[in-house]
Amino acid sequence: MKAKFSDDATMDAIMRGSPAAIRVVLQHGMLCVGCPISSFHTVSEAAREHDLNEEQISCELRAAIESPDAD
Repeated sequence: MKAKFSDDATMDAIMRGSPAAIRVVLQHGMLCVGCPISSFHTVSEAAREHDLNEEQISCELRAAIESPDAD
């Protein structure tokens, strides 16, 4: 079963649940892949840490996760 996007999900859970999300993370230069903090940071916290627009990242992650071609 494919993961659904949730505002309180951690970056690690999002990437594990939908590997298509990893592409979005890497495109934004986020270092979440393999980071030990990713299992604690939500999208909001990760966006703030990387000085990125939370709304944009959330939108792109949601699109990647919900895409019929994902994974």
